[in-house]
Amino acid sequence: MVQWCCVQKYLDVPFPWKTKFPQQLNITGHSFLPLEYNPLPITYQKRYKHILSSSAMDTEVAYDLSPVLKVYKNGRIERLVGVEVVPPSLDPQTNVQSKDVVISEQDGVSARLYIPKATYPPPRKLPLLVYFHGGAFCVETPFSPNYHNLLNNVVSKASAVAVSVHYRRAPEHPVPAGHHDSWRALQWVASHVAGKGPEEWLNRHADFERVFLAGDSAGANITSYLGVRVGMEGLPGGATVEGIVLVHPFFWGEEPIGSEANQPEQVKKIRDLLRFACPPAGGLDNPIINPEKDPNVGKLGCKRLLVCLAEKDLVRDRGWHYHELLQKNGWPGIAQVLEIKDEDHAFHLFKPNSENTQLLIHQMVSFIQHGYN
Repeated sequence: MVQWCCVQKYLDVPFPWKTKFPQQLNITGHSFLPLEYNPLPITYQKRYKHILSSSAMDTEVAYDLSPVLKVYKNGRIERLVGVEVVPPSLDPQTNVQSKDVVISEQDGVSARLYIPKATYPPPRKLPLLVYFHGGAFCVETPFSPNYHNLLNNVVSKASAVAVSVHYRRAPEHPVPAGHHDSWRALQWVASHVAGKGPEEWLNRHADFERVFLAGDSAGANITSYLGVRVGMEGLPGGATVEGIVLVHPFFWGEEPIGSEANQPEQVKKIRDLLRFACPPAGGLDNPIINPEKDPNVGKLGCKRLLVCLAEKDLVRDRGWHYHELLQKNGWPGIAQVLEIKDEDHAFHLFKPNSENTQLLIHQMVSFIQHGYN
C-alpha cells in the first residue's frame, strides 16, 4: 500500500523551487531550464519546501508503471517522461512570444500564453486556441520542449492566440481533478470576453467568437469533457466555442472494441495505468473515461469537430467509436476524422519534423482558419 503522507501535495507542484531562473542550457537550439523552473509564485513554491529532504528516502518500488512513472514505498513519485522544461520566450524560428501566468495559486493551476509577433499589434482580433496537454493524466506539462514547440508552430501558422493549460495530475490528484482544473482555466479564459480580464494579450487580441479547444491523448479526453460541459452550462460573457480538435483521444472502457482484443499486453498496461490514475467509482466505464457511458455526449458545445487518429494507435478504434457516438446521440455539428497511416500514438511529439507531423499541424491550422481569412 502506498503511503502518500505529506508528500502528496508536494508532488503536484510542477517543478522544484528556484526564486530566479538558473543559467539556461543551450542544447541543439533549445534553452533548457533543468527542473528548477516553476511558473508559480514563490509563496506557493515555499509551502512544501520542507518536504524536499525526504524525497530520496526510499528506493524500493511499490508500483512500476514504466515508461510513464514509478511510485516508491515512501510515496515518492518518479516521473519518467515529460520532466524537461523550457522557459517562455520569443521563439526566433516562429516569431511567437510566450509568457506564463498563474490561474489558481492555491491549486497550482497555471498556463503558458502564446501570441504571434510577425505583425504586432495584429490588425484584427485573432482566433483563440485553448490547449490541453497529454500524458496519461500523470505526466507532461505545457512547459516541456515538446508542447512548447508544438504551440509555437500552431500559433505561428494559424495566426492565433493560445493558452496552454497546466492542470493537476494523477496519482497525487486522481481523475477528474485535472478535468475540473481545466474547466476552471477555461472559465478564467472566458473572463476576458469583455476586455476586463487580468491578461492584456487576451483582452486586446483574442476573438471570443472564435474559440477553439484542443488537446492530445489525455488532453483530448479533457477537451471532450470540457466540450460537453460547455454545451450544458455555457461560458461566462457569452464566449462561444467554434470548434474542438481531439488528437489521439485517450478513451477506454471495460469491454474491448476493435483491435484491442488482439493486443493483450498493451491493453493490460493501459488498464493498470487508468486504475492507478482514476478513482474506483465507475471503473473503466466511468463516463469521463468511456464516453459511451455518458448520456450527455451528444451535447458537445461546438459547431465543428476534428478527430485526428493514428493507424497503429491502440486507442484508434475508440476515436472512431467516439465519432459514431456523437452521430447516434444527435449532435448537430460537422465532424471530420483524419487518420494518418503508419503512425502510432502521439507521434507528433516524438517526430516533430516528420512529414506526417506537418500534415497533422496543417489540418489543425486549416480547421482553425476555416472561414476566417
